[in-house]
Amino acid sequence: MRAARASLLALLLCWAASALALVAVPQLTGRVVDQTGTLSAADIAALTQTLRDLETRKGSQIAVLMVPTTDGEAIEQFALRVAEAWKIGRKKIDDGALLVIAKNDRHLRVEVGYGLEGALTDATTKRIIDEDITPKFKTGDFAGGVSAGVTRIVRVADGEKLPEPAPPHWQGSGLSNDIDPFNPFILVFVFIVGAVLRALFGRFIGAAATGGIVGSFSWFLVGSLAAAIVVGLIGFVVTFLFQNMGAMGPSVGRRGRDNGWVMGGGGGSWSGGSSSSDSGSFSGGGGSFGGGGASGSW
Repeated sequence: MRAARASLLALLLCWAASALALVAVPQLTGRVVDQTGTLSAADIAALTQTLRDLETRKGSQIAVLMVPTTDGEAIEQFALRVAEAWKIGRKKIDDGALLVIAKNDRHLRVEVGYGLEGALTDATTKRIIDEDITPKFKTGDFAGGVSAGVTRIVRVADGEKLPEPAPPHWQGSGLSNDIDPFNPFILVFVFIVGAVLRALFGRFIGAAATGGIVGSFSWFLVGSLAAAIVVGLIGFVVTFLFQNMGAMGPSVGRRGRDNGWVMGGGGGSWSGGSSSSDSGSFSGGGGSFGGGGASGSW
């Protein structure tokens, strides 16, 4: 019994030691992560743009990782660990792919998510490695090899039938077509709100507040920024131009503000989703991997 316990303890200690010795998964800081300093800023920018365009057009996510070494760990195991940690690809669609290059080890791996395995088969990824990537790596052209491999992976991924990418939150859904900014109910709402706010805050500020309120309400209702802007502008113009609206609301003795136009620079700003740079903004979409893909060396 003691011998069995000692053997089990020894196995556990060996397992723990091997786990601690594994190279840590690098932080996902962008679509291209180069820990070797091989790729120039221009190379990374060009690759990033290609991969960003694919995600915008197709929804699929592809990332590139270059590390000096896996420190003895098989490239297949290391790439799968990275893929599982980064979760490249959309959740439940699993349309992600990861190109991992261990430069000093002269090994590389294309890890493919479940959703792309129909197009990026093991045989196809092996051909991409052998025909596009490793020939350039053998001549020392790492940037050219990565670019050629990424270009072909993107081209193959484009041929896979996948669900359309979801529109950004600021783009209109089908409901935006149902909003008529000249609907009588909307105009009555604008008149009432505008009258009260003009009486409280004056002509210009009251009109601006009215436009903001009705625009925000429209965005909340249909999720369309375009419709919200149109309705908000109409609310502002209607409230600002119709001076007799003030008679509809209570007077609080603050009409003196109508005499001046004070346009401050503190207006709100709008961001349309992802920034143009990957720094701190790119993250995996929750995709899963099952070990599909191919490996190579040079």
